[in-house]
Amino acid sequence: MPVARSSAALAGALSPHRAAGRAVGLVPTMGALHAGHRSLIERAAAECSCVVVTIFVNPLQFGDPDDIERYPRTLAADLAVCEDAGAAVVFVPTVREMYPAWPEPPANTVRVGPLGRPWEGESRPGHFDGVATVVAKLFAMVGCCRAYFGEKDFQQLAVVRQMVADLSFPVEVVGCPIVREPGGLALSSRNGRLSPSERSAAAVLSRALGSAREAVAGGERRPGEVSALMTALVGGEAQVSLDYATVVDADDLTVPPVIQPGRALRLLIAAQVGAVRLIDNCEAAVPAEGRDRAFPAGTCGASTRTRRVEAPVVPGPGTTVPSPAVGTR
Repeated sequence: MPVARSSAALAGALSPHRAAGRAVGLVPTMGALHAGHRSLIERAAAECSCVVVTIFVNPLQFGDPDDIERYPRTLAADLAVCEDAGAAVVFVPTVREMYPAWPEPPANTVRVGPLGRPWEGESRPGHFDGVATVVAKLFAMVGCCRAYFGEKDFQQLAVVRQMVADLSFPVEVVGCPIVREPGGLALSSRNGRLSPSERSAAAVLSRALGSAREAVAGGERRPGEVSALMTALVGGEAQVSLDYATVVDADDLTVPPVIQPGRALRLLIAAQVGAVRLIDNCEAAVPAEGRDRAFPAGTCGASTRTRRVEAPVVPGPGTTVPSPAVGTR
């Protein structure tokens, strides 16, 4: 399995595959690979003859210098995962290879539009511009391909799809389902920084999504009530500080005035757990035959951003709040 360190070496490694007419699959990562990344590589290998995995911790998408310093680097283990999962080539560039003038940022970058402004864009200014810039460079280096991204970073997936459409990259973007730990926590390279108690507390995010998903499926049509239900559940966990919890239209990431039957929706949530920021999401939908169902008056507020709830609605003993079963990952 060739490991390319430069764009020229990557082109050379891909050349025989292109000459043979093989379909190329691309899996962009920042390393610290886990079972979620493995599932992306395995799907790419099942659908493409040649799979390229990129491992690059992109400084442009980190607003906090300490955050990028703490980001785990496990290259030897990552290469083993890549080879075992079916990668044909791994691209591991240096920062200078990607941005030759570094530490000066590149003079030309991708500026993301409205899809990148709310939610993660508001909480992490400049993040999606950095993501889009590095992904655009990888698309230019790899060329025509199918690119595989996890749905855990749902807003990122939407931003990349829009960029491909706007800039006419010869790339098909494939979204792949979330992989979860047994307790429901979405797999993330950041999870390794959680203490055992923090990891247990973080599972409240998937429980909140599951409860909100049930509420929407049951006929709740008010986005503020869905948001407030998640806010209340997370508010019962002292180690978790909520950033946002919302229901949005899956296409444009805006909060609908009313939840309509048959519309594709996404529940988004983000929170700080100790020193670690986590995000999660799941799909939601009101069945076409669903009926309206309101929560009891006074149990939840109507904000789509963080707010204090005087009496959190927390499941009592023996109550099971299902985690969102998103796909097969």
